[in-house]
Amino acid sequence: MTNNDRPAPETFLRQAAQEGRGRLKVFLGAAPGVGKTWEMLTDGRARRAAGVDVVIGVVETHGRRETEALVHGHEIVPRCTVQHQGHSLSEMDLDAILERHPQLVLVDELAHSNAPGSRHPKRYQDVEELLDAGIDVFSTLNIQHVESLNDIVASFTHVRVRETVPDSLLETAELEVVDLPPDELIERLKDGKVYIPQEATRALGHFFSKSNLTALRELALRRAAQAIDAQMLDHVRSHALAGSFAVGERVVVAVSEQTSAAGLVRAGKRLADALKAPWTAVHIETQRGAHFSDAERHQLADTLALASRLGATTASVPATDIVEGLRTFAADARATQIVIGKSARPWWFELRHGSVVDRLVRSIGDVAVHVLPGDPTAPSVSAHARRAPDPWGRPRDYALSLMMVALMTALGRLLIEIIDLGNIALLFLVPVMFAAATFGLRAGLFAGLASSLAYNFFFLPPTGTLTVNNPENIISILVLLGVAIVTSQFAARVRAQADLAQSSARQNAALASFSRQLTAAADQEMLMHAICGEVARLLDVHTVLLLPSEDGPVLSAAVPPEDRLDEIELAAAQWAMDNEQPAGRGSSTLTASDWLFHPLRTSRGVLGVLGLARADASEPVRSDQVPLLMSLLDQASIALDRMALEEENLRARQVGERDRLRSALLSSVSHDLRTPLTTILSAAQQIRRHPSDELADTIETEARRLNRFVANLLDMVRVEAGALPMKAEATDLFDAVAGAVQDTRTSLTGHEVRVEIAPDIPLVKVDPVLLHHCLINLLDNAGRYADPETPIIIQGRRTHDAILLSVLDQGPGIPSGSENRVFETFTRLEGSDRAKHGTGLGLAIVKGFSEAMGLSVEASNHDDPHGACFTIRIPQRLIITYLDHKGVP
Repeated sequence: MTNNDRPAPETFLRQAAQEGRGRLKVFLGAAPGVGKTWEMLTDGRARRAAGVDVVIGVVETHGRRETEALVHGHEIVPRCTVQHQGHSLSEMDLDAILERHPQLVLVDELAHSNAPGSRHPKRYQDVEELLDAGIDVFSTLNIQHVESLNDIVASFTHVRVRETVPDSLLETAELEVVDLPPDELIERLKDGKVYIPQEATRALGHFFSKSNLTALRELALRRAAQAIDAQMLDHVRSHALAGSFAVGERVVVAVSEQTSAAGLVRAGKRLADALKAPWTAVHIETQRGAHFSDAERHQLADTLALASRLGATTASVPATDIVEGLRTFAADARATQIVIGKSARPWWFELRHGSVVDRLVRSIGDVAVHVLPGDPTAPSVSAHARRAPDPWGRPRDYALSLMMVALMTALGRLLIEIIDLGNIALLFLVPVMFAAATFGLRAGLFAGLASSLAYNFFFLPPTGTLTVNNPENIISILVLLGVAIVTSQFAARVRAQADLAQSSARQNAALASFSRQLTAAADQEMLMHAICGEVARLLDVHTVLLLPSEDGPVLSAAVPPEDRLDEIELAAAQWAMDNEQPAGRGSSTLTASDWLFHPLRTSRGVLGVLGLARADASEPVRSDQVPLLMSLLDQASIALDRMALEEENLRARQVGERDRLRSALLSSVSHDLRTPLTTILSAAQQIRRHPSDELADTIETEARRLNRFVANLLDMVRVEAGALPMKAEATDLFDAVAGAVQDTRTSLTGHEVRVEIAPDIPLVKVDPVLLHHCLINLLDNAGRYADPETPIIIQGRRTHDAILLSVLDQGPGIPSGSENRVFETFTRLEGSDRAKHGTGLGLAIVKGFSEAMGLSVEASNHDDPHGACFTIRIPQRLIITYLDHKGVP
């Protein structure tokens, strides 16, 4: 069974990953106004008519009457309101849709950015959560919002779109192109069906020009075709269907160690561009590669690097035969075009070895083969001095083979009285197989010839001579020699396959180990040291990694540690960064440097350079290590790019969180400072005219409120800075609760406070001041949200491993799913101290103080009657157990 006879396992893995997920259908358009939303609503209406449970999550009608008419009749999930910088913004209510759990939800504008403070920053992330919940989603998208096409669109529209959707989301989606010719779209724009007249006039002169719309239309159609082609290939591979399924063109370029291979790669690039097709540059590794010279290995590596720079996918495939390996790879890749070079070799060479091109054309089937002639004037790297092993082997190999023949001869002489001559001849196959499998074909043939001569000289009459009297013995000698030759060839072929498989396995294991080390790195510094350490270990070299800066390359990691590099090394590193080419020893530029610098390239440019050197100042990379080095550089570049993107994303989240906290703080301060200050000012003005104890009490109460607000701010700063002063001591929980109730009596007015703590509950070792703050904030929160004239209960109970101290109220409770969010700083939720006249700090302080003391706190709801419950858990290790005089607790 070949690889094409069985389903591809990776397709089953992708299918398994989709099990239980909803299906995504994207209505893709070239520009606004082509009718994506209208088409989505029409399809949704048809699904609803067919009995599917359909709801609208969010639809933007933009005031278009025909779109609004399609919305009528659909169930619409109300949007939620998000407060941002004093403004109320409406967004899709993700939790409500998840709770409703329809079969299909319509979500307009997939690339939309959610308001700050939403669960996800992007709407497509909301859609991913819906899909994970098993809900099907219909959505809309314009082609300029696809991440991989962002630069292309900006190059001709001169508009940089900031809201993008990752291509990975579209790989598993069903795409439906909503197409409209540019002239018709322009007419719709002029008729005011897309924008209001003033905006339409401006748009016609810029984004909505006919040339832009035509280019965007082509991109949309081409992107949809690529997605469909990829999905078709997945289906073909998962069902092991034969054939190339040439709906879209796919180009494979076969490269070798010849200098003409670079021209072959450029020709393949031109062909792929003309066909608008993906292409792959592939090298077939055979046993012949073991005899490549250093120059040939470097030439092959340069050719594959050139193909990668030109946008090709590169591959190196081990095989016993070039034609068979290329045919198998083309079948796996479903290639429709193969580009191969015709070597300029003499006629007698092809007569002896055959022509790779002719054999490929005869066996490739329905794939087009483009044959480019080799340049006979091009310098041949094979003319360079070879340092590869001698193909005839070492003298020691022949000596050992001869010793094996001598050993079998001696064994035969001992057994000649027991077995006949025919069986003795079989003994001489042992040294033949040993020599061929261990030392190669030529050593095996030598052992076969030596075995025939030894059999003739020592065993065939007349013995002691090479004369053969009996014609039958001549046949025996020829058969033995023939069997020896055939056996040698088979054994040598098996050895070559084993060597190739072993080499491939070693390289794959090295790459897998390298990938694991890079994946385990937690930050950029660890990643850079992991890259240097693994490359140094795998290639037995010294390594340095330099990153670009305004002042030139900066040494960021080294194995073994390096403090500085000389000027010539820094110049070589800078040249490698600027030109995206290797520089230094072993390259063609700045060869005076002891280091060889390779650029770490990605689609975003050069991220850094990796330098390699040896302690003895010899060539940094051996020729047989070049393919492995290229693979390591590719993986290192991808890992650095991933880490850089993660750090950029983290910084963006931190900026967003900082902005959110700043806005929340300003909102909170403006309200919670202004309200008590207004009360104090008003009471002070009245007390001047009419002195009153009541007004003095009001001033004192509001001043205390202000003091508590400022104290909460300071406490939160100390919590986040990890600078809480703490002094743990034995504390009576009943006394702690009584003190907190006394200090919050004003905010608990109208509520009966019930303390249900057993008198024999043990002391606990906590900081009494911090615990007091925790209880005050919990009681203040309960007093603010409990229904009027309802009791507030403080319970203390002991379990087998902890003491649970709970504050229960009777009120609206906590929204489902928000039990953890109530403890976030400045996050206001209905049913917590974030919604009414609170700072959004109280519960965050409770959590921070509790964790500082080694406690934990959680929020929940209780029933009969309904309300919120906040519980502080004191673990067993902080409970003080007293012993009686007998030592019994």
